[in-house]
Amino acid sequence: MGAIRTLAVYLAMTFLRRVAKLSHGRKFGRYPEARWANCAFGTIPASIALLVLLSLVHPSRAFAANPDLETVLTGSRQRIEKLDYRMTGRLTRVEGNGKRTSYKFVAKAHWFPDGLRLLCEISGPGAEKTSLLLHMSVSGHLTIEAVFPGEKAARVLPFERWNDPLVGTDFSYEDMVENQFFWKHQELLAAEKYGARDCFVLKSMSGSQDRTYYDSVTSWIDRGILYPVHVVKTPRGTGQQKEFIYYGLRQVGGVWSATQVEAKLQGKPGSSILVIERGSAKANLGRKDFDIGQSSAQGEKVK
Repeated sequence: MGAIRTLAVYLAMTFLRRVAKLSHGRKFGRYPEARWANCAFGTIPASIALLVLLSLVHPSRAFAANPDLETVLTGSRQRIEKLDYRMTGRLTRVEGNGKRTSYKFVAKAHWFPDGLRLLCEISGPGAEKTSLLLHMSVSGHLTIEAVFPGEKAARVLPFERWNDPLVGTDFSYEDMVENQFFWKHQELLAAEKYGARDCFVLKSMSGSQDRTYYDSVTSWIDRGILYPVHVVKTPRGTGQQKEFIYYGLRQVGGVWSATQVEAKLQGKPGSSILVIERGSAKANLGRKDFDIGQSSAQGEKVK
């Protein structure tokens, strides 16, 4: 691509120099109107050459963006940028033989000027509890802090653990947020139906600047409400896909959400289900509500 752009620059500039020479070198004698006409028509091919040059060097500036792609991205990002909720539910791992292991799941999230904060607590069948604080910046950069059972202080979760199963389920730590909508590389595929829903199909591709275990995330997004109904994530390297299905879509206080999210790992029996039992879509949260140390201390008192 670099060689093509270099050649385009050379050809366009050569053409512009020739046009300039012609416009200055011709004599029009007693007919000034001929000078005007020749110069005017001479600028047309020059302008075309300049447009070609710009389109090759800066293609995004020369051609308008896909309006549907802009609609999907803007709608998805705005949905996340308006998050302000509390919720309580269950996170359940269902084995291939039907055996179930359930965890209490409590979470709250709010978008601040510097991005999204999500604080969640997962309580096991016993007294053990895992607390997570995820912060996603306005550019999609993610950091995760955690307090694991038996620990009293939060620590940064190293990137090498982001893809670990969350309390043994098919959800990973990274799966708790939708940072893929903020990646730079986005492509709108052909529209499809998912069940009875007409969907945009958005493929989000991570770049070298994105800290993620996923190479790409493809989302089937309902055209009417701009909410995902089906998501397929492809990890880097392995190619083993993970599927997410959203059930029970509802609108509360003008905010769309799912009542259940199911995660399935390709080639692995069983699945995991996050069920939302109750909550508030407009919780009026502030920064003080996202102190993971205080949350952990409160958990110790409850014990």
